[in-house]
Amino acid sequence: MSFHPKMAYDATFHKSSRELEDEGPPFVFTPDRRARFDEIVKRYPPDRRRSAVLPALYLAQDQQGYITANAIRHVADVLGITRADVEDVVSFYTMFYTRPVGKFVLQVCRTLSCALNGAERVTEELAGKLGIAPGQTDASGTFTLLEVECLGACDRAPVIMVNDAWHECHKPEDAGKLIDDLRTKGEAAVSGCHHLIERVR
Repeated sequence: MSFHPKMAYDATFHKSSRELEDEGPPFVFTPDRRARFDEIVKRYPPDRRRSAVLPALYLAQDQQGYITANAIRHVADVLGITRADVEDVVSFYTMFYTRPVGKFVLQVCRTLSCALNGAERVTEELAGKLGIAPGQTDASGTFTLLEVECLGACDRAPVIMVNDAWHECHKPEDAGKLIDDLRTKGEAAVSGCHHLIERVR
């Protein structure tokens, strides 16, 4: 007689759904980006080099457009930390992309203030104009559409972040014009000139 519970033969086990990063081509910083990295890392005490992981990842993403497994390895090597340390940062922050994105990344805020002011309709109109769903890139590789959480501009809702700049008080009916203007004028079409991050170039 056994006191252990009987296990069914058809028992299933949990399998992680975590997706691994694209290996990508071999990656090392270009000489100019390595020089920029060396300048940035001097801001931190030698035993705190790991604190430069965000700017190092921005440099990597700026160089190849998105973060690959090989870029993660390189960043880990230059900072003297583990690949897992870098992966944790990449997977936590939405501004790092693990697959190719378009020239213009449109991030529509969907949190309360924007939601109450029509953000869902903004997303629908942008998706309709581009012929894609949120999370996708259009066939030309020009636009990627994402839904994100609060962008910190609640008084200017609904807000779209276009690359590093805000486009404020966006009405759903103006979605088509924004896309057309971005095609012809580039980032000059964006209404808010508030750059949220320091450019690493």
